[in-house]
Amino acid sequence: MSTTTDYRVTGMTCGHCASAVTEEITALDGVTAVDVALVEGGTSTVTVTSDAPLDEAAVAAAVDEAGYALAGPRDLPLA
Repeated sequence: MSTTTDYRVTGMTCGHCASAVTEEITALDGVTAVDVALVEGGTSTVTVTSDAPLDEAAVAAAVDEAGYALAGPRDLPLA
């Protein structure tokens, strides 16, 4: 069963920023999809779908590696 989680990320300002975050998170084991809703200069939402729940510290480290900061997760309700 897959898991979908929203993460809030600060500091992204452009498509290149979104690509960098997407690349780093996609490299985590179990990640099957990453979608970024970019808010230039604000808090963007990064939706991550994975095979199982991800360790928040691993996601935070991936976002940090891309040069940005994780503001916190929020589970998405099932539709």
